[in-house]
Amino acid sequence: MSIGAKVAGNLPYLRRYARALTGNQAAGDAFVRATLEAALADDKLRNAIAESRVALYHAFSHLWTSANVDTRDTSGNNGLSGDHEVAAQERLSRITPRNRQALLLTTLEDFSIEDTATIIGSTPAEVEALVHEAIAEIDDDSATRVLIIEDEPLISMQLEDIVRALGHDICGTAATRTQAREIITRETPGLVLADIQLADGSSGLDAVDDILAIDDVPVIFITAYPERLLTGDRPEPTYLITKPFHEATVRAAISQALFFGSSRPLR
Repeated sequence: MSIGAKVAGNLPYLRRYARALTGNQAAGDAFVRATLEAALADDKLRNAIAESRVALYHAFSHLWTSANVDTRDTSGNNGLSGDHEVAAQERLSRITPRNRQALLLTTLEDFSIEDTATIIGSTPAEVEALVHEAIAEIDDDSATRVLIIEDEPLISMQLEDIVRALGHDICGTAATRTQAREIITRETPGLVLADIQLADGSSGLDAVDDILAIDDVPVIFITAYPERLLTGDRPEPTYLITKPFHEATVRAAISQALFFGSSRPLR
């Protein structure tokens, strides 16, 4: 397998991490692009990132923390599509960058504490402390009502437990697009957790589109089919969790999604 092919397999996930870290797809992609450009200019680095996902993320982390990368959007709005993203960037400026890196790497990207320490140039003990600090830094005044779109009852109940443990309420659970529509006629949720493939063959993507047509709310996709969204062919969701999931991953994604306020993802 060529070096390019090896790196390409990890790029969708590095782009997901970069979006979650920066809160903006254009900014995240700018850092990913700069990382690849650095690798092209350095044979040793190029070979390292081809052989190791940890090395790829370490190269990205080193550039993100030390380099001045131009993340401006050609539209002139610096990649910010609305008030939600502007507010997100203001919030982001108040969160310690290393704390956010540690939290995202150990939860969203599912790296071990040891690998995360290698990526950000720290020790395992320091990473554990950074993760705890990151959770503490996230505003805890973000309680909201959550809609769960999931056709597997056990997973739906597991998600309900996670949501309630974080101090949020459930405004409804839906196993189909039709059920989701019925719920949003009564109440617009503040956060949506959505599977892609639903019980009657309907699409969680379409159900989310129905909601986003009413209001711009954060969405977290939880699916066994991440490849359907991580294509690079269209704007991708910032928050995408692969089944089977770890509860810590879902908790972190919920905190991140509410922190940024909006993750209007699709089509």
